[in-house]
Amino acid sequence: MPPRTVIRRSTGSWALQSALDRRGLGPVAGVDEAGRGACAGPLVVAACVLRPSDSKRFDGLTDSKVLGATERDRLYEVIVRRARTWSTVVVPAEEVDALGVHVANLEGMRRAVALLGCEPGYVLTDGFRVAGLPAPSVAVVKGDLVAACVSAASVLAKVTRDRIMLDLHERMPQYRFDEHKGYCTRSHGAALSSCGPSEHHRWSYANVVSAAQEHRMRSPREVTSKPGLFDASEAAVVDNDGSEDEGEFQDGTILSDQ
Repeated sequence: MPPRTVIRRSTGSWALQSALDRRGLGPVAGVDEAGRGACAGPLVVAACVLRPSDSKRFDGLTDSKVLGATERDRLYEVIVRRARTWSTVVVPAEEVDALGVHVANLEGMRRAVALLGCEPGYVLTDGFRVAGLPAPSVAVVKGDLVAACVSAASVLAKVTRDRIMLDLHERMPQYRFDEHKGYCTRSHGAALSSCGPSEHHRWSYANVVSAAQEHRMRSPREVTSKPGLFDASEAAVVDNDGSEDEGEFQDGTILSDQ
């Protein structure tokens, strides 16, 4: 049995996929999502394959959440121009309500990988394992910080979703989607209390249900991911950050924090 290859995070965000490419396991796809914690707007999932020799083209690439909007937009343009292949999948609020956010997220990741222009040899996902992918995969803890292809997917998903939310703001300025992008902030809560939820809110979420009750509103669609519209509680909004387990590859490659 060959010795294990250990990838240490201190070696940079390209080390993991470079090691997989050297072992003949490429192309390596990264997958990530934006909007899992929001109570309005879609969930957006992206997949991306970067060229192994392109690292110098992506200076500053990291988790989209730690980048400013201007830098995210700049990197987005670089990614769509330079990536070997990439895809985005927009999962609307009604699908999140029908499936539940975690199931919708997993299904979106499978769809995003399937839409890539090449078949990946390996898939890196951010934080939790995804069954049913067309290639071997591993969940990388904080993958959007430590794997460049996952960081790229994070940027693609975040920028795509932010642009959707800005468009929704133009149509529904009373909710201030341009400020909070559908996440559960104080100003968003105030808008929900004042106006009630819209069709773009997630009607399986407890705070949306509460606002609907205040305004005596019924859901614009059937909510099948929970027992009933008004049975949702605080516990119904699931934290899907995933496992903190160390990722191990099927070929013996492991990821180390050291």
